[in-house]
Amino acid sequence: MLMLEVEASNKQAIQIKQTRKNQEMKEEQAIIEYNRKKLADEEAAVKETHKMREAKEAEIKRLRDMQEKAADRQAEIDELRAKRAFEHSERLARSRELAEFEK
Repeated sequence: MLMLEVEASNKQAIQIKQTRKNQEMKEEQAIIEYNRKKLADEEAAVKETHKMREAKEAEIKRLRDMQEKAADRQAEIDELRAKRAFEHSERLARSRELAEFEK
């Protein structure tokens, strides 16, 4: 009888120990899964930040290129205006010289 009680008690202790072990394994798996998900989320956030930074840099480059083209175009226009103004003043000077000469 005592032997049966001891056996039953041992079985119960083994069962409790196994249940705790199973619970600990489940908790460890949950921690591992949490850490894996957290790492994946952090990697995704880093990638998204990098992607946004690249997009922003590309937009800044595009705007700078547009500004540079506009500045170049304006410089060409200014140069052409200056050339035309110079040519006009030369024509006026020649016309005045010719008018002086004809007097």
